[in-house]
Amino acid sequence: MSVKILSITLLLLSLCVSCHSSEDSTGPGIKPPCCVGVTTSDMSAAVVGETYREQAARPPCVKAVIFNTGHGKQLCADPNAQWVKDRKLHRYTHILKVFAQMN
Repeated sequence: MSVKILSITLLLLSLCVSCHSSEDSTGPGIKPPCCVGVTTSDMSAAVVGETYREQAARPPCVKAVIFNTGHGKQLCADPNAQWVKDRKLHRYTHILKVFAQMN
């Protein structure tokens, strides 16, 4: 019984190590899976839809708000930029209007 538990523990440990080591496997020419820089320029015209996601700062990733663009790409924006705050507020007011119409 203890050999079985030890084997399972070693298997889980090796899976954790392999998953952790593959997180930073970005080589030359490979885009990291996060925003490493942000724009402060007003790019609201390029944003499509009402959805966005927020990214926490975990090096090499920086704090960002990520929007989708019409070209199927992601736009990394500075969360402190006024246009980003306006866009987020617009989304919340849109959601409130939808809920108000449901009642």
